[in-house]
Amino acid sequence: MTLRPRHRLLAAAKIAGVALTSAALTVTLAGPVAAHPRHHGDHADRPERIALPDGFQPEGIAVDQGSRAYLGSRTNGDILSVDLRTGKRHLVSRGLGVGNPSVGLKVDDGLIYVAGGGTGTGRVISARSGKILANHTFTAVSETSPSFVNDVVLTKHRAWFTDSAKPQLYSVTRSRNPKKARVATLPLTGEWVQAPAGTNSANGIAQSPDKRSLLVVDSATGTLFRVDPRTGVAKKVDLGGAQLTNGDGLLVRGRTLYAVQNRLNQVAVVHLDRSGSRGRLVDTLTSADLRAPATFDIPTTAAYYKGSLYLPNARFGVANAATTAEYWISRLRV
Repeated sequence: MTLRPRHRLLAAAKIAGVALTSAALTVTLAGPVAAHPRHHGDHADRPERIALPDGFQPEGIAVDQGSRAYLGSRTNGDILSVDLRTGKRHLVSRGLGVGNPSVGLKVDDGLIYVAGGGTGTGRVISARSGKILANHTFTAVSETSPSFVNDVVLTKHRAWFTDSAKPQLYSVTRSRNPKKARVATLPLTGEWVQAPAGTNSANGIAQSPDKRSLLVVDSATGTLFRVDPRTGVAKKVDLGGAQLTNGDGLLVRGRTLYAVQNRLNQVAVVHLDRSGSRGRLVDTLTSADLRAPATFDIPTTAAYYKGSLYLPNARFGVANAATTAEYWISRLRV
């Protein structure tokens, strides 16, 4: 019998004696939505593929407490909102223009935290008004000292950002007044080895299941690290020899880690121990696990909503990327 991805994961967990829970974690830009209807529970009629504006160049995605997803544009930093139930979308915040991208992002308490890519910055935006409430400069940027602030995760008191070009993380205290937030730099030490210049290193970031550590994937090597947020000491996570090659966005639900492997067009599913120091690759989800008309073309990050992952496709290297190229979100049932 061939098991579907979710059943394979549950079966693997039962073998390990682990119980998994499945509890669920203004300018109109109307666009076409391709749907593959379902007729049971919350799955009914949700689209399998959601079209984004031509030239949008998505990278990060985050879901609020409801069905609304937020995506950032690498073209100009715009923030778009999409209803995952219908595919309807609208512009939440106009970006700062070309050269000021929105890369990874997270949303909570009405605030969107946005990684600023090569600007060496991180922004905090009101999800309601779209106003940029703070634009924090993390590091000086020059030709000889580049930066690429790539992704972000929210912990109870801080937002943590990765820098793919420098061996360090940045933290911003979470505050109702983001302009007064405290910014700090945490150098990565221990077993961390920075990739050569011009190669992305630290990329996706998430919390360990016990919330005590940060998990960071090194895109250059496919190695997953567990980082002490107090000291910056990084230790390799024992994955039993598995590598997260081309690792990009990370998402942890319970003890399950979903690691998006962008140029491989797949998502690695890893069962972690509570501390995040060990894990076991239990599944690899590919285009074959999508339902038509959804496809993968370099998915970068993932957000969860009611039994499915939603992944924007970055389509790195596509012709007319910032003008007429098509982009979309793919729904992956888990």
